[in-house]
Amino acid sequence: MKKKLLIVAISSILLNACTSTGGLNNAAIGGLGGAAVGAGAGTLFGGNDLKNAGLGALAGAAVGAGIGAYMDSQEKEMQQSLQGTGVQVQRTAENTLNLTMPDSITFATGSSSLTPQAQAALNTVKTILNQYPDSTIMVTGHTDDVGSDSNNQILSQQRATSVANYLAQQGVNPARLSKQGLGESSPKVPNTNAMNRAQNRRVELAIVANNNAGAQQGAAPQQQQQQQQGYPQQQGYPQQQGYPQQQGYPQQQGYPQQQGYPQQQGYPQQQGYPQQQGYPQY
Repeated sequence: MKKKLLIVAISSILLNACTSTGGLNNAAIGGLGGAAVGAGAGTLFGGNDLKNAGLGALAGAAVGAGIGAYMDSQEKEMQQSLQGTGVQVQRTAENTLNLTMPDSITFATGSSSLTPQAQAALNTVKTILNQYPDSTIMVTGHTDDVGSDSNNQILSQQRATSVANYLAQQGVNPARLSKQGLGESSPKVPNTNAMNRAQNRRVELAIVANNNAGAQQGAAPQQQQQQQQGYPQQQGYPQQQGYPQQQGYPQQQGYPQQQGYPQQQGYPQQQGYPQQQGYPQY
């Protein structure tokens, strides 16, 4: 019975990630992967392995599906917004989105200065990156095999730095950005002709989702940004105003305990009673 409930629960999570055509999108694939990892991790806690594996699978499926959906949405926006710019958008893994900027639109020959066309494309990229903040971006420069290895290495590093610096200047959190130059060491295609060499001269942006990506999936990116802005919790609420507890209440006023009560007046015990008079002694 428990096994059936586990299968039904995981299936319900993944069913929501299926495409309308009946296939599995990246969210569903991520959910399956997360379920498998979560199930394995759950058994490490000892006790009832079936129960722990089930809980781990459910948690892993939810996280994996959330990341997949998060990246699905970001990929769709990138593809729509970058149409006609020459930037290629490719999903290389469930949690990774790759943007390729060819040398023909990015830099002049032998230069690391961004062209106006490249800047316009990067302006679009930075807007979407800021709408999906739960990721890191690795900027990598590549060259063809023309020229010396050392010069190609330096040029690729300079070009990666130019792209990363531009994104940071446009408002992308620098902590999310890293950069590297690989020179001619990682060609996309063999350097056998001019057309292939043109493809190898490129800058790639690998956008990798964090583990918490998609945790707030279901709220639009604009709503996620609003949650980072000053909301009522940050405004002066009644708890911060002068409430009665801070005003002068009767406890601070002169109450009868502070006034002269009969206990402080001359009562019969302090007057001359018969015990103090000369009475007959028996």
